[in-house]
Amino acid sequence: MSSTKLNRRLTRWGSAALALSLAPACSYAPGTRASADPAQSVAWQSQTHEVSKSEAAPAPEEAGPAQASAGAVSADDSVREKSKDFDAKADVARASPKKVPAPAAAPKPSLAMPVTAEMAPEPEMDNAAGAPSTPPPPPAPAKRMAAGAVAVQTQPAEPPSQGNSFTHHAANAFTETATDRFSTFAVDVDTASYAVSRRYLNQGALPPHAAVRVEEFVNYFKYRYTPPEQGAFTVHLEGAPSPFNANRHFVRVGVQGKIVSRSQRKPAHLVFLVDTSGSMSQPDKLPLAKEAMKLAVKNLNENDTVALVTYAGSTRDVLSPTPATNLEAIYKAIDTLESGGGTAMGSGMQMAYKHAVKKASGNAVSRVVVLTDGDANIGPNVSADSMLNSIQGYVKEGVTLSTIGFGMGNYRDDLMEKLANKGNGNCFYIDSYKEARKVFETQLTGTLEVIAKDVKIQVEFDPKVVSRYRLVGYENRDIADKDFRDDKVDAGEIGAGHSVTAVYEVEQTGEKAPLGTVRIRAKAPNGTEAAEQAFPFEQKMMKATLDGASPDFRFAVAVAATADVLRGSPSAQGWNLATAQKLAEGAIDGQSDREEFSKLVVRARGLLGNSMARDNR
Repeated sequence: MSSTKLNRRLTRWGSAALALSLAPACSYAPGTRASADPAQSVAWQSQTHEVSKSEAAPAPEEAGPAQASAGAVSADDSVREKSKDFDAKADVARASPKKVPAPAAAPKPSLAMPVTAEMAPEPEMDNAAGAPSTPPPPPAPAKRMAAGAVAVQTQPAEPPSQGNSFTHHAANAFTETATDRFSTFAVDVDTASYAVSRRYLNQGALPPHAAVRVEEFVNYFKYRYTPPEQGAFTVHLEGAPSPFNANRHFVRVGVQGKIVSRSQRKPAHLVFLVDTSGSMSQPDKLPLAKEAMKLAVKNLNENDTVALVTYAGSTRDVLSPTPATNLEAIYKAIDTLESGGGTAMGSGMQMAYKHAVKKASGNAVSRVVVLTDGDANIGPNVSADSMLNSIQGYVKEGVTLSTIGFGMGNYRDDLMEKLANKGNGNCFYIDSYKEARKVFETQLTGTLEVIAKDVKIQVEFDPKVVSRYRLVGYENRDIADKDFRDDKVDAGEIGAGHSVTAVYEVEQTGEKAPLGTVRIRAKAPNGTEAAEQAFPFEQKMMKATLDGASPDFRFAVAVAATADVLRGSPSAQGWNLATAQKLAEGAIDGQSDREEFSKLVVRARGLLGNSMARDNR
C-alpha cells in the first residue's frame, strides 16, 4: 500500500475515533433519570414503586452557564478548578423503565430494595450530555432480570464499575393512631443524601428517587435549638397547620446535642483509610480527598494523632501514627498518594481497624475515616455485611467510623450508608472544597466525638387528639416499638453539637389536649445501659397559623416537603414546590446554606416542569 493511501486511511480512522470520543456516554444508575450538562436540555421519565405511572419533564428553564456544579470551586486551587469540568461529565442517565405493578403501601416496617442490576439501554433512552475524554466502550449484552427489577447499564471502566447505586426505601404511609400509637426510630445525623442530590440538581438533573432520604435533607441544616445546660441533649417540640392540606398539621421533634469546644474534646486518633484504586483518578475523587484530609489535619489538636492506610489492589501502611502537629510529615504522606488498580476495600478496612483499636479507650476518640467512591470490587470482603462481620470486634471495642463519599459514575451510596450505620458513625458526601470545609473544619468536633450512642426516639400519639400520623423520612431507621427499651438493639449516634430533627404529618381530631409524649433513650459513649427521658407534647406548642411558627420550623417543613416530592412519595402527590420555595425563602434567617437550598428548589421546579402540572390537573 502506498504511503499516500495509508495516510488517507489513517486520517479517516482518526476522524472516526474523534467522533466516537465526542459521543455522549450512557451510564445508568438505579432509579436515575436522564442527566445532562447544564448547557443542555434534560428529558427524563420516572417511576416509583408506590405509584405506577410515567412522568416526562421538559428541559429546565434555568439551564445554562449559571448552573455550574456544586463541585466547582475557586480557580486558585488546581484541584478545585479541574472539578468544574468534571462535574459536567460525571453524572448518569437512566433508560425509561417498564411499568411495574404498584404494591400496596405498607405501614411499618418500610421495605428496602437494593437497586444494582445491570442491563443494556432501552431504545427510547436519552443520553447524558457531556462525553468522557475517551471513547465509551460498547454496551454490555442484555441480561434477563427478575420481574420488577430496575434496568440499568453501566459504563465499564478500569476497574469495572457498577454505576451509582442507591437503596430504595418505600415512604412511610399514614398510620391509624387507634391501631398503633407508637412511632419508633433511630436518630440520623448523616447528610450525604442532600449533598448528592444537590449535585444532581446543580448539574441539571433530578436526583434518583432512591437517592433522596428526607431526614438527611432536613438534618443538613442548622436550627437554633437551645443546647442543654445538663445532660447530653435537649428536646424542642413545635407544630403548625400544613400549607399543603387544610386538614393536616406538621409537627417537629428537634433534639440538640451538647456542644463541646475544640479545646474540651477528647484526644483523637484518626486512621484515614484512602481508596487509591483506578476509579479514584478523577479530579473530584482522590485529589479532592487529599485536600479534605489536609483540612482535617490542620484543625486537629496537639494531642491528636493521624495514621494513613491505602487500599487498591492491595493495602499499604503509608503513615504510622504521627502527632497532628507534624503537618510536614502528614502532608508529605498525603501528597504521595496516587490512584491505580482494583478496589480491595474489605482488606483495607481490616488493616485500618487494627490500627485504630490500639488507641481505643474511654479517654480518647479512635475513628476510622474512609474516603472512597465506595466501589469495592475485589478481595475477600466486598459486601457491606462481610466487611462488618470482619470488624465487629473492633466496633465493640469503641472504634467509630466516618464514611466520606466522593465522585459520580460508580458511587456506592448504598454501601457507604450501611457501613456508617453499622459502624457507629456518620456518612457524608463531599462534592466540593466548600463541602470539605463544612465536614472537616466547621463540624469537625461533631464529626469526631460521639456524645451519645444507640439513641432512639419514640413518639406516642394520643388517639383522642391525633387520628392519623406519618413520619416523613427515617424509613431505613425504623425500629420495632417493642425494641425501644431493648438496649441490645443498635441505633444511631449523636456527635457533639449535632442536632436531629424529625418531621411528622398529622391529622387531629379537634380535641384540645396534649398530642402525646416524646421519649428519648440513649447510652453514654462508653456505656452499656441506656437512660430514658420523656417530654410531653403540649397543645400550646401547636401554633394557630404557619406564619406564627418559628423560622426554623417553617424551613424544616419546606425542606422535608421538597425532599418528599423529589423522591416521589405518594403522600406528597399534588404538593406544590412553589409553596415550599416561598416557605423556604421566608425562613432563610441570614444563613447561606438556606439561601442555596431556596435556589435549588427553583431549579427542581424547572426540572419537574410539566410532570407536576399533569399531577395537579
